[in-house]
Amino acid sequence: MSDALFIGHTYIDVTVLADEWPTGDEKSVARDYAVSFGGNAVTAAFACARLGSPPDLVCSLAPDWLGHMYTDMAAAHGVTLHGRHVRRSSLSFIMPNHGKRAIVRARDVDYLNDFPRLDISGYRALHLDGHQPDAALHYARACRQAGVLTSLDGGGVRENTDELLRHIDIAVCAERMCEQLGLTPEGLLDLLKARGCRIGAVTMGERGMLWYDETGRVDVLPSLDVPGNRIVDTSGAGDVFHGAYVWSYLNRPEQPWAEHFTFARAASAHKIQHLGNEAGLPKVEDVERAMMAFAAKAG
Repeated sequence: MSDALFIGHTYIDVTVLADEWPTGDEKSVARDYAVSFGGNAVTAAFACARLGSPPDLVCSLAPDWLGHMYTDMAAAHGVTLHGRHVRRSSLSFIMPNHGKRAIVRARDVDYLNDFPRLDISGYRALHLDGHQPDAALHYARACRQAGVLTSLDGGGVRENTDELLRHIDIAVCAERMCEQLGLTPEGLLDLLKARGCRIGAVTMGERGMLWYDETGRVDVLPSLDVPGNRIVDTSGAGDVFHGAYVWSYLNRPEQPWAEHFTFARAASAHKIQHLGNEAGLPKVEDVERAMMAFAAKAG
C-alpha cells in the first residue's frame, strides 16, 4: 500500500510551443510539443512518484484511447489508479508564452459511478485539488479524524471549499482564490487560520509565496531566480510544488514546513525548464541541483 492518497480530475495535456499563433484562416508551424498527463492533483501525484514515493490516485478514467495512454503512463511511474469512470477523457491545450501560459480545456465531469472507498489506515498523507468534491470531503474528514495529514491545492473556490477547509491541515492556495473571495493574500491567510488549517499559504507566481508556519508567523518564501532564457513552460509548476512538499513530508517528517516548501520550490524551478509535465518531473538529485544553481529572488 502507498503512503499517500491523491484525489483529482485527469487531463491529457497537449502543450505546444510556438513563436506565433494563427488568428484567422491561417496556418503556422510550432517549434515543439509535448503530450502528457495533466490535472492538478494528478500531476502532483506523478511528481511524488518521480521523487520516489508512488501514491494511490483516485481520478477520472475514460475507456477511450487517451484513457489507455494515461493508464500506461501511470503504470510506468508506479502510480496506482483507482478510477472513477467518465465517457470521454478530458483535454487541456496549453500554450506557453514568455513565462506565462494560456490554457483551453475540454472536460467530462459526468461521473458514471460513485467514488471508490479505500482503506485509509496505511496512509500518512492525503492531497486534494477540490475536484470530485464528494470524494474530497469524504476522505478529508476521514483522514483528519485518523490523524493523516490533509493537504489542499486551493486553485480556486469550488462548491464545498469552505466546508472542505475545516478538514485541511496544509492549505496552499492560488492568488486567484483571493480574487474570488475579495480578499488580500493576508486576508486569505486569516481565513485559513480561522478554518483550522495548521499551515496556510498563498502562491503568487514569480513573486513567491506568502505563508504562515506552525507558530502562525507570516513570512514570504521568495521564488528562485531562474533566468528567463531557461524558462520553457511554467504550466504544472504549482502541481509539482504540491507533489514535492508531500514527498518531503513523507520522507522527512521531522523537518519544519519551511524546509518542505524550500524543497518544493526547487522542484518547481526544475519543472519550468522543461516542456510538458512528464519531462519536467524532477528526481531528488534534480531538486538538489536546482537548489545549488538558483538563488532566491531579491525582495
